[in-house]
Amino acid sequence: MLLLLLGIIVLHVTVLVLLFVSTIVSQWLVNGEHTADLWQNCTSGNVFQCLASSSNEWLQAVQAMMILSVIFSVL
Repeated sequence: MLLLLLGIIVLHVTVLVLLFVSTIVSQWLVNGEHTADLWQNCTSGNVFQCLASSSNEWLQAVQAMMILSVIFSVL
């Protein structure tokens, strides 16, 4: 029983770490000189330029749910 409880705790800590990493990481999509993530789109060529992510409704919903999931996971 103790081993099962320890396994559940390790699984929850692992999920929490992966949640933080997936929210913070800056390269979800890499295509040559173009990188995109949850917060901004960047291009790197002669000049490195980052623009805010598009204002699609689904993307704003994903951003809100990621932030809420981090907050509720910490609580």
